[in-house]
Amino acid sequence: MDVFACAGCGTGLTAPVSRVALPVHTHYGAWEELHPPLMEPATYAVERLPTGPPWRLWAEVGEEAAARQGVYAPVHSVSFGARGKIVIAPGDSRSTTLIREKCAGYCRGVDGRDGPNPACTGCGRAVATRIDDCGSWQTVWLKPDAVVRRPSGLPTAPLPDRADLEHAGHRVLPVEPDGSWSRRWEAAFGVAPAHLVVATGNRPVTLPAGPVAELLGHAVARRLPSGPDPRSVGLAGPGVPVPRPRPDVLLVPRHPGTGEPWRPSDRRATVVPLDGGVWAYLTGAGETSPVPATGTLPAGVLRDDYPLPARPRYPLEPHGGAFRETLVRLPGIRRPELRGYRGATHPW
Repeated sequence: MDVFACAGCGTGLTAPVSRVALPVHTHYGAWEELHPPLMEPATYAVERLPTGPPWRLWAEVGEEAAARQGVYAPVHSVSFGARGKIVIAPGDSRSTTLIREKCAGYCRGVDGRDGPNPACTGCGRAVATRIDDCGSWQTVWLKPDAVVRRPSGLPTAPLPDRADLEHAGHRVLPVEPDGSWSRRWEAAFGVAPAHLVVATGNRPVTLPAGPVAELLGHAVARRLPSGPDPRSVGLAGPGVPVPRPRPDVLLVPRHPGTGEPWRPSDRRATVVPLDGGVWAYLTGAGETSPVPATGTLPAGVLRDDYPLPARPRYPLEPHGGAFRETLVRLPGIRRPELRGYRGATHPW
């Protein structure tokens, strides 16, 4: 495990933390709603892409300079902010104090608009940006040039692995406790269709029957065309063999530790990465009946005297920002057949 310390005076700024993949939903929340911490305790992740100010207009930057910033289709403005920002849970922050004059927000917290707002208590240097306003996951973003990473001296915690995806506790339920759709699912189903658009060349797709079609179908219908000669989509990953015949596109989980998509032995297969917790739910055991008071149920028999899993009355709506921002960061969006997605007037 590691700790991050102030690059100026050496004061420790975090509890011991271990690196994991940056969550898919990091930048996508629900407006006018308070969110929990993004990161699990004792973990950190790194945003490799540039984020935040300074911003430059696309017309001033040009296509090639924007591509070097990881943006491959026209947008209003391109970030030239720092790469390599480190995100931790607010509860893992140590030895910092808020800079009060830099704590503006919308209405329910701090949104980071004024830049770095916690300072090191050792030397007063601004070292991070705290964000906890509505619509944002609660985070502390450490400035990469203001901190240094050091060994904590504690044993290294086991890193998340693909085997963790098979554990029931890794599954993310599609419905929140209040009965609304999961914000994490909304983000995941904004990101996945963007990858499907590029993977299929904007062709129609057919989804496998069951929870994939039930939950992902509305998102796909909103983002992809319908018509003849569709591309088939299937699920595959750890413990889930590739279907036969092999679908044209495989929905696979991201590695919980690295964020890299799982790949089958046939490296030529076209894969679309999916939030690991969402994928684990889609591939987990289906509906199961409670055990009767006495005896057992015959194999394959389900009781029908208990409620089915809760579902909101409206379809699961993909996060629009997640779709747009993912799509413009995929190099494949430059292909001629996807030209229609490159215009600002496309109905995203």
